[in-house]
Amino acid sequence: MSADDVIALPLAFSGQRLDWRDLPRHVRARITELAGSQVTAEISATSGFSPGFAAVLEMADGRGVFVKAVSGEQNPVSPHLARAEIRAARSLPPQVPAPELLWFSDDDDWVILGFEVVHGRSPELPWKRTDLEAVADALGALADAEPVPGHQLPRTDDLLADDFTGWRKLTALPDHVQAQYAEVAGDLGRWALDNREQLVIWEQEALRVCSGDALVHGDLRADNVMIDHDHDHRVWLIDWPHASVGAPWLDLAFMLPSVALQGGGDAATNFRSHAVSDGVHDDNLRSSLAGLAGYFAWSSRQPPPLGIPNLRRFQAAQAVATLRWLRDLS
Repeated sequence: MSADDVIALPLAFSGQRLDWRDLPRHVRARITELAGSQVTAEISATSGFSPGFAAVLEMADGRGVFVKAVSGEQNPVSPHLARAEIRAARSLPPQVPAPELLWFSDDDDWVILGFEVVHGRSPELPWKRTDLEAVADALGALADAEPVPGHQLPRTDDLLADDFTGWRKLTALPDHVQAQYAEVAGDLGRWALDNREQLVIWEQEALRVCSGDALVHGDLRADNVMIDHDHDHRVWLIDWPHASVGAPWLDLAFMLPSVALQGGGDAATNFRSHAVSDGVHDDNLRSSLAGLAGYFAWSSRQPPPLGIPNLRRFQAAQAVATLRWLRDLS
């Protein structure tokens, strides 16, 4: 995989999107009813991994709305994620830079969400320093935020309990299978193979260090960020189905391997250059990265999810980037 291939991944490898005309008639009618006006134009989203419909709809009354619509036919997990995003949207305090959820519908088949239209674009890749600083500043503010009272967001350690078992699953495979994976991942894969017992130990500590009281987005990378360069680099954080309550530094730490892949510089340097990392001990950072790297490594070996054929390739690249940071910490 070349550097250019990696840099382009989140924008080039999106889920299989539906157009307005692909939606069933009753779904189009429901969107029109909820929006309160006829649809006159569609601007499809071009980034992100989620399948289904995602587009800005221009309405006959001059308003716009960003609409997501998905059913289990596109991907059996997507409706559950859409429902989680509804719960997350209801849990965000006003200071969080996220589009407002205007309305939603769930008929147990199709889940539809309508958001306010926010202006901006995904960060230009390779990452520019000004964009990365703007996003890091937004994450610093997010680290001080807590969900609204009565929220239904899960704890981060509970949410990740099944995901952060990758090294334990990999080390349970036959030795020759582990060796094959290590060979594919090159020097870092061989390092992981030589240190697999230590990786399991660190992974087992990951959930403890992920706990906390801060609002955590949980899935930040370039395609889940929008920057409005016409308004002083205002940052919007979008796509919140993995939101949880945990350690305030997780979003920055978990985003930086993808930033490194996309030309944004060394993850360790970027992490320690921001105040949100103050007081985060290397031992805790190491454990969290071990959990993340194991998740990516194990997930990249699985069959591609329905409607998202290239996700596994991106996860494999993220596993390597996270392992590189983890090795440098050890």
